[in-house]
Order: sequence, then C-alpha cells, then structure tokens
Amino acid sequence: MMAIKLVLNKVSPVKVFMASVLVVNGGNYLYNLILGRLLGPEAYSEAALLITLVLVLSFLGMTFQLVTAKFVILFSNDDRVALKQLLYKYALIFGLLIGIILFAFSKKLQEIFHTESDLLFKTFAVSVPLYFLMSVNRGRYQGKQEYQKLSMTYQAEMWSRLFITLGLLVLLPFNSAFIVALGIGLSFVFGLIPTTLDIKSLTKKVTFSKENKRKVISFVALTTCYELTQIIINNSDILLVKHYFDNVTAGLYSSLAMIGRVVYFIAWMFVMLLLPAVVQKQKDGEATAPLLMKYVGYVGVLSITIIICCAVFPELIVQLMFGEAYLSMAPLLWQYALATSLFAISNIFAYYFLSLDQYLPVILSGILGISQIIMIMFFHSSLYIVVQVQIIAMVSLLVAQLLYFTHNTILNKIV
Repeated sequence: MMAIKLVLNKVSPVKVFMASVLVVNGGNYLYNLILGRLLGPEAYSEAALLITLVLVLSFLGMTFQLVTAKFVILFSNDDRVALKQLLYKYALIFGLLIGIILFAFSKKLQEIFHTESDLLFKTFAVSVPLYFLMSVNRGRYQGKQEYQKLSMTYQAEMWSRLFITLGLLVLLPFNSAFIVALGIGLSFVFGLIPTTLDIKSLTKKVTFSKENKRKVISFVALTTCYELTQIIINNSDILLVKHYFDNVTAGLYSSLAMIGRVVYFIAWMFVMLLLPAVVQKQKDGEATAPLLMKYVGYVGVLSITIIICCAVFPELIVQLMFGEAYLSMAPLLWQYALATSLFAISNIFAYYFLSLDQYLPVILSGILGISQIIMIMFFHSSLYIVVQVQIIAMVSLLVAQLLYFTHNTILNKIV
C-alpha cells in the first residue's frame, strides 16, 4: 500500500488524469460491448439510443463545465464565489427545463425512434438536472487543474453505471431499455462524488460586476452554440439511422459507431487538458499555438494508428468486440474511423479557438454540422452512403479549420 502511494506521489496529476480517462473510456466500451452481446442487435438499438442521449447531454453539460473551468482561472475571491452561484443556478434551471421537455414529449420520441415504450425517456428525463450540477462541479476541478478529483468523478460515474446496469439486467425482469435508463440515471448521482457543493458559499451575498457577468454570459452563449454543433455532428447520424432504418440495422450501425469513435473519446482527454492550459497561457501573455500543435500531433498519430488497425483487421475487431452477429459492419469500420478521426482533429482546433473567444470556427462547425444532417436526409439509401456523407462533411470541416488557423496565424504575425 505504501509503495502504491509513493508511486502515485511521483506521478504528475496530469498523467493520473490521462490514465484515468483511458480507464473510463475502456469501462464505457466494456459497458457497450456487454450490452451489445447480451441484448443482440435489435434490443441494443434502444440501449444505444439512450447512450446517444447521454452523449448529447454530455455536450450540453460541457457548456457549463468549460465556462466554469475558464472563469475559475480568470476570477478570484468574491468574483469566483459569484461565478459558482450563477452557474449552479443556471445549471439547475437548464437541467429542469430539458428534463421537463423530455418528459412531456416522451410519447412523441417513442414514435420518432420506434421504441417499445416511452418509459425509458421519462426515466432518463428525471435524472437530467443532476448531470448539469455534476458538470459545474467538474468544471471547477478542471479550472483549478485538480485532476485527481476530476478523475474520481468520471470513475464514479462510469463504474456505477456499469455495475448497476448489469446488476439490474440480471435481477429484474423488466424491459431492458428501461433498466439501462435507470442505470444511467443512478450513475449521475455517483458522478457527484466528490462534491464541492457548499451551502454557505452558495447562499453568501456577493456582488458580481456587470462586466464580469457579461463576459460569462457571452462565453456561455458561444460555448452553447459550439456544443450544439458537436451534438449535430457527433450524434445526428445514429439518430437519423434509427429513424430511417429498421431496428436491426440501427443496432448494427450503433456497434460500428461505438468502435469507430474510439479515437474521438481518447482525443477528448486532450481537449480537457488543452482549454485550461491555453487560457492560462493567454492570461500570462505566452504563445498558445505550440500547445495546439502538440495536441494535434498526438491526436493525428493516434488517428492514423486506429484507422490502419481498422483497415487491416476489421472482422477480427468487430468479432472480438461485438460478436458474429455484427460482422456485416466490418467493411465500413475503417471508413467510419476515418470520419471520426477527421472530426477529432477538427475538434482540437475548434476548442483552441473557443478558449481564445474566437467565434468563426463555431460558425464553420455549425454550417458543416447542418450540411451533414441535410445530406443524410437526402442520401440514406444504405449505411455505406451514410458513412461516405460524413467523410465528405468532416474533410470539409477540417480544411476550413486549417485555413482559418493559417489565416489567423499569418494575420497575427503581420500585426
């Protein structure tokens, strides 16, 4: 035990966090793989729909997390307390609003996505406010660069979801989609561990200057717009496939998406490290572009490795992860991984500019995200076409981000 403590003390918090993210991603993949094998393609399509809703929720929650992280760095003393009060209040109101909307339209969602019951949407809706409170909590740890505590909250959410869901599936004879929704909701409770909710500080009377409040609200609006584009790009394909195709095909496609997105989920670790580092360097008057290039290089190498593996061993990967029932998706695996890799690299650029309060990359992402939806709506005769459409959209997005970065860099040098 003492030896473990000594090793942990010598390892930097950043490396602990990176290792933790890999474990969390591995646990989330294990969760999906077990559900895929246990439920089969048809039933898994409903579980995958819920998992997609969690991803949508995570992007919305990321708005609060990033805003908290940024201004925890920039503010101090009473301004930081006022920030915390403001964001917890907004998070709770926004969470309740989203939850009420989901609950009210659960029947309509059942019709759109062809699910057996609307209960899974109602169960999920009740837990939504917890996720936004959890996001503010995580943002404070991210901004303060308390990566060990940040790791703990992700670990608590992931492991509780895995064990609670599997335990309930074994013990309770209920609809599998409802059980998955219940497991997800309960995991949000555990995701609040460790919590820093201090009632005294939340009720303390502090004044927030109009200028600082304007900065926060402006960044909230900018970040929300970008996270909405993330939702469109990262999740619209699964939702549209669930709408246009039968449940078996939708389940097969969900397995393809889950494997192909591995590069995106690992790249997210670098986004979490990038934002506070860029904000701090900008605050200190230091160059930020070298930091961007470092993380783009990491994600680029990772992407190339995963695409090659998916191209050389597609059937082996699909069979090992989901089983023989999903083998028909193997030929599309490397192509989906390519689309996801292009998006992951574009995402690094976008969050870099977001950290610097630059708006155009958000607009570019929004345009390409909407164009992806429109193209899939018109071209969805097969899953092959759906994947090709995404590759076209993501190549366009990455080229646009690179052109903007090049233009911005040259302009800054001239000025």
